[in-house]
Amino acid sequence: MLSAMTADPDLFRLDGRVAVVTGAAQGIGEAIARAFAASGADVAICDRDASGLERVANAIDAAGRTATTGVLDVRDSDAVSEFAKAVQRAYGHIDTLINNAGGGFSAPLLDISPNGERALVDENFTSALACIRAFVPLMPDPVPGSRRGGGSVINITSIEAHRAAPGFAVYAAMKAALANVTKSLALELADRHVRVNCIAPDMIPTPGVGDLEIATPLPYAGHPDDVAAAALFLASPAAGFITGVTIHVDGGNLAASGWKRGADGTFAL
Repeated sequence: MLSAMTADPDLFRLDGRVAVVTGAAQGIGEAIARAFAASGADVAICDRDASGLERVANAIDAAGRTATTGVLDVRDSDAVSEFAKAVQRAYGHIDTLINNAGGGFSAPLLDISPNGERALVDENFTSALACIRAFVPLMPDPVPGSRRGGGSVINITSIEAHRAAPGFAVYAAMKAALANVTKSLALELADRHVRVNCIAPDMIPTPGVGDLEIATPLPYAGHPDDVAAAALFLASPAAGFITGVTIHVDGGNLAASGWKRGADGTFAL
């Protein structure tokens, strides 16, 4: 039987750990990379945006941690494999993988070409699987009879994985697929002490979506740092018994399910 674990602020630290963050040149990925470095982790980051990646790497260095960068498209599985080799050479292992890269465009399903559909599938689902296959083998072996070893996979999905998304049907379907495969992987990788979880954001202003009007039960705006905080928790020892779940960072929008806050603070459908 494992010994009891006392809650301690140090459980939320990531000192000496190594994290990989995809799509890290801006927005949520940048916030996660910066937060992990501030919490003591070295961070390997990748993105197609070389200049943004360099800026984030400089911020990681300024926080006193090391950064390894890869300018690549995560839809290219060969490029992902080469990046994983570079990360292994730099650090020997990793502890956390954050599959953040993704994106979409608005169009009715009947107007999406086969090429457009394939791009959405690859960017939001297939790429995450490629990263999991490349990086999970770099996580430490489990230590029997303890919580040590293993690691954490965190998939950034979306509230759209849990509701209809007219104009974004394929994007939402792939986010739902990623949320579902997260549950299966949580079981498949449990013996390795690898925990697999999701974060589903909504109403988080990023360069990709611009500023957003507040439309959440909580009467204030979200921020990429809110997602980063959830990722820090899931990656930390404090979440050592949490796997196969989704944390919704959405100001209460999923819970609202159509209820809207009025100017007087009351709710109505």
